[in-house]
Amino acid sequence: MDFDLSEEQRLLKDSVERLLADRYDFESRKRYGKEPEGFATAMWSAYAEQGLLAVPFSEEDGGIGGGPVETMIVMEAFGGALALEPYLATVVLAGGVLRHAASPEQRAEWLPGLIAGETRYALAHAERQARYDLNDVGVTARRDGDAWVLEGEKSLVLHGDSADRLIVSARTAGSRRDRDGIGLFLVEANAEGVSRRGYPTQDGMRAAEVSLSSVRVGADAVIGDPAGGLPVIERVTDEAIAALCAEAVGAMDRMHTLTVEYLKTRKQFGVTIGSFQVLQHRAADMFIALEQARSMAFLATMMAGEDDAEERARAIAGAKVQIGRSGRIVGQGAVQLHGGVGVTMEYSVGHYFKRVTMIDQLFGDADHHLGRVARMGGLIAA
Repeated sequence: MDFDLSEEQRLLKDSVERLLADRYDFESRKRYGKEPEGFATAMWSAYAEQGLLAVPFSEEDGGIGGGPVETMIVMEAFGGALALEPYLATVVLAGGVLRHAASPEQRAEWLPGLIAGETRYALAHAERQARYDLNDVGVTARRDGDAWVLEGEKSLVLHGDSADRLIVSARTAGSRRDRDGIGLFLVEANAEGVSRRGYPTQDGMRAAEVSLSSVRVGADAVIGDPAGGLPVIERVTDEAIAALCAEAVGAMDRMHTLTVEYLKTRKQFGVTIGSFQVLQHRAADMFIALEQARSMAFLATMMAGEDDAEERARAIAGAKVQIGRSGRIVGQGAVQLHGGVGVTMEYSVGHYFKRVTMIDQLFGDADHHLGRVARMGGLIAA
């Protein structure tokens, strides 16, 4: 198989890596995290100027017509820089819902602001009782004339505290865990009845608890079939996992690079510790785990656009298993080979390990997805 990037993809890779190298060193990241919204709004504007927010959207919708490979390129670069901005929340998750389910009229109204960096979105789907079950939706949406009234609570809404608009999943029919009867609704974040409690997550990102109390939206706020939203949610989640796999690879690659550099410079007993064979073996184990993760991230990227939901889910789940396992091997190795400095707030390695650990938890950890692979009968069907 040909894994070489096209000329346009190489230009995109060079562009985003150069931007982050110039403006996103670790000290800058610490400053960005202290801004009111938890990330650099100036960097968000820079992403828009470079077309990064337009990557997955079609040219007809004002995007650049990229696909999973282009998203992988951007997310891997963000992983290497530990970028804090809500790219996953706005572009991949919420943007994915709009790409797959919104009408042409809705896309024409909503996407220009997103692509220009003027409007940030968040997908409010997870609920406290649901754990990793995407079909477990307790928030309700009932008809009231031509409008809908939303009631309930959403949890762990990624960057939900800084979003201008929320895409909310709600049950329009059936019981809480039915696959049918789930709708998707666009809700203004400042609408009457919406309350948000934002907080930092362990990896320096942001999330929010969102309460909906008799929130009224018009018929034009319904995205797609009001009873058939689950397949869209599942597809967008698979795409988000593929993007997270790429981000994790970027973070693991950076951890390995920092560790090897440290082994070559840190001296003990009058020699660099990298000259000790047992430490070389540990660094080699980290590299093997990294390359295994990279291979599975490639698979997830290639399968993210697969229309066969079962084949796509099988490959994505397999990739998530390997990312979780490799993240632990690389992260623990990086911290242990650095020693105590590896867990200090002032040094970047521990922050990379935190982010990779959180990526493992998002949308199902390695154990959860290993169970999915087992139930689906293996990684790739014969």
